Amino acid sequence: MRWELRARAVERGIGTAAGMRRRLAAAGLVVSVGKMSHLWSGQPVTVRLADLEVICTVLACGPSDLLVREPATTVAAALPARAPAPEPPSRGAGSAAGRGGRAVPPL
Repeated sequence: MRWELRARAVERGIGTAAGMRRRLAAAGLVVSVGKMSHLWSGQPVTVRLADLEVICTVLACGPSDLLVREPATTVAAALPARAPAPEPPSRGAGSAAGRGGRAVPPL
């Protein structure tokens, strides 16, 4: 996913992070300078749904205007390679432990 807050804000005449921060505050969302920096730079760590709603209201847009899905090949290339999961140890088909009961030695 790509965060497009800056592009949407510029389209609506808001050219700076400070200007966006003032508009959000006027709409009831007080954002710290640090969080605004992350939102503006395109690399937010988290965005609460309530905050997203206010941002969309201020920019007169929807969440899909701010969160743009990137092609799957780009996402797959960015994910770390995973090792296959190890198989669970075999318990033997006829053992009681394999059926969920207690193991009892044969007589």
